[in-house]
Parts: sequence; structure tokens; C-alpha cells
Amino acid sequence: MRILFTGGGSGGHFYPIVAIAEAIQEIAREERLLEPELLFAAPDPYDKKVLFELNIRFIPITAGKTRRYFSLLNVIDFFKTGWGIVKAFWKLLFIFPDVVFGKGGYGSFPIVCAARILGIPVIIHESDSIPGRANAWAGKFAQKIAISFPEAAEHFDPKHEHPERIALTGNPIRKDLLTVAHEGGREFLKIESGTPAVLILGGSSGAEAVNEAVIDALPRLVEHYFVIHQTGKQNVTSVEETVAVLLGDNEHKNRYRPFTYLDLLAMRMAAGAADLIISRAGASAIFEIAQWGKPSIIIPIPQSVSHDQHKNAFAYARTGAATVIEQENLTASILVSEIKRLMQNTALREEMSAAAKAFAKPDAARTIAREILDLALEHEK
Repeated sequence: MRILFTGGGSGGHFYPIVAIAEAIQEIAREERLLEPELLFAAPDPYDKKVLFELNIRFIPITAGKTRRYFSLLNVIDFFKTGWGIVKAFWKLLFIFPDVVFGKGGYGSFPIVCAARILGIPVIIHESDSIPGRANAWAGKFAQKIAISFPEAAEHFDPKHEHPERIALTGNPIRKDLLTVAHEGGREFLKIESGTPAVLILGGSSGAEAVNEAVIDALPRLVEHYFVIHQTGKQNVTSVEETVAVLLGDNEHKNRYRPFTYLDLLAMRMAAGAADLIISRAGASAIFEIAQWGKPSIIIPIPQSVSHDQHKNAFAYARTGAATVIEQENLTASILVSEIKRLMQNTALREEMSAAAKAFAKPDAARTIAREILDLALEHEK
């Protein structure tokens, strides 16, 4: 049995694929199936170490981006995508997987297009409340469509003609992040006893606007809270230099802990210790926060840059699990005010925590893995 994953551009595409691959291998062991051959096709491997650990073979492909603004690079990438489809066709003809799983993103388009030409079954997953262009197109012929937000169903089947093709699964989460470290997190981070903790996540690349607001707010935040801040690799030096001057002789300067990137252990520790999480509105981040049952403040990327994050944020906030601050309104004073409002209201945070847990879909990876395996086994016959 051969299963080919494709998707590309970000961790939001890559890590849900990792979660599904983990679930496929787990189900295969439980049901004593022959170990499936897993492959990942994308413009770059994203995380070679993880692919190696899961025995997933990387297949390099060519894919071009389509930008939403005028750029001569769109012309170049148009031809790059065309060439990518030709190469993907010949690679799939040689590999001929039993099923192709598309996670969306520009990196998935050549493979999914080639799979359609060759008649290979396709399953897709859409993380966001509004489908991206690659998935919106693939949704017209995919055998199964998994979605994270119920709002996405209207985009794939506006006339409700084929509801059986669509399943609300939630967003797949890696097994190691399904639970947080409820014990040891505060000791790991050296958080003072009795001091509430705020975890700020800007994504693996950081979030400059969020970082700026956090830094401006730091003198007021460390008076009352321990701040765990994922800054992003490209931002950490400037953040550390600014904070060193800003906090200076502040008696609470040790209440601030910046990280370039939180690995699995550090993330589990930080999330377990946090009383409140501040994050961007990527689907993976939202579903991880929900799985952890943590109240949150969500700061989506502006609509002019990302419609999906804006929709994701408000779809999640409507459940009562989070509040939203739009980036256009983000200032240090507003951030401090909202953090204090939530931290001073224990009952509200408990309600938000309960709403987050109700929204979470811990079985997402396993549900999708089961569908992929069933389709692959059927295609093998």
C-alpha cells in the first residue's frame, strides 16, 4: 500500500500531514496491516528530521506561487507550475500511489493535478474556514473532503448536493501535542510561585506587530505576570536587545522568557504552565490551543494579507473560547487591558476553557487516517 501526501509552503500544511502519518502507522500496527509506504511530495521537505523519524520518503517537485498582487514573478511561476505538473505526472506514473492526500497550498497543486489526470483517488483536508485556491479547485473532484471549520462546507458544496463527501474532522494535531505537561512546566520555566503566566505565540516565523505590542507592554505585564514569548528566529536578537534596555533594572525582569522557537517539549511545558495564550489565527494554532483547553486572545493577520486568519479567529471566538484583537487595533494599552480583564475574571477563563475543550477535535488525525487507509485498501483490490 502506497500513500502520497502533498502540501506545501508552511508548517500549517506540513505538521497536520505528520499527525495523519502517525495515525496511519498506529492503525496499521493495531490492525496488523502491512506497513504502508508513505511519501511526501513538496517543493522542499520542510523538516527532514521528522520525515526521517517517521520513515516518510521525500519526493521533490516544482511548484510556483500565485500572488494576490501584481508581480512579474506571477508570470515566471505560471510556467514553473506548468513544468511542475508535467514532472509530477511522470513521477506519479512511476510511483502510482493508491491514494493521494492533499493538504492544500501552492505546493500541492502539481501533484493533485497529476493525480486527477491519472485517475488516482484524492482526499483533501482544508484547515481554514475559507478554502485556499488549491483546495477549492481540488474539492470539485476529491473523493473525500475533510474540514476543520463548519463554515468551510458552504464553499465546497454551496447547493448541498454532495454532503456525504464532506466531513467535519477538525485539524490534525501531532500526537506529542495532544496533551500538555500539567506537572513540571512552571519549574521548567522557573516561574515564581503564585505568578500567573501568559504564553505568546507568533508562529514559527514570529509576528512583528505582535512582538512590538508585547515589548511596549512588557514593563506593565511583568509587574503581574510571567511572560513566555515565542519571538521567531529572525526577531529574537532585536527583541532581546530592546528588552535588555527596556527592563534594565526592573526588579521583575526575570519574569520575561523569550524563545526563538518552542520545540515539542518546550511547547508542552509552556502550554501546561500558561493561564492565558495569545496567538495568531492559523488553524493549527487554534486547534492546539483548543485541545489544551486554554483561554486565549487571538490576533489574526490583517484581512488585506490573509482572509482565512480573520475568518478563523472570529469563527473560534463565536464559540466563547477566545477573544479577538484585530491587528489594526493592537496597541500595548489595549493588549494589557484585555489580558488584565481576563486574568482578573477566573469564572470567565473557566468558561472559555470549557468552550475550548468543546471545540477541540482530538480524533481528527485518526479519523482522516482511517478514510485514507480505507480508500487505499479499496484501490488496491
